[in-house]
Amino acid sequence: MGSLSIWHWLIVLLVIVLIFGTKKLRNIGSDLGGAVKGFKEGMASADEAPKQVEHREGGQTIEGEVKDKSQTKA
Repeated sequence: MGSLSIWHWLIVLLVIVLIFGTKKLRNIGSDLGGAVKGFKEGMASADEAPKQVEHREGGQTIEGEVKDKSQTKA
């Protein structure tokens, strides 16, 4: 009763294909791929979000967005 051999995995795969069918398995695969792609795009857009900057000058609060540090004046 050790680990499963390649023949056991092939039989399990065959049973899964017989139960669900190839079309449904293909749809599940494409849905999963789309979800992973959407997650990666969401993570990339979160990294590129503009940062909020808050600076106090003379008792007033000045708010702004920093878009690119190379274009700011010193």
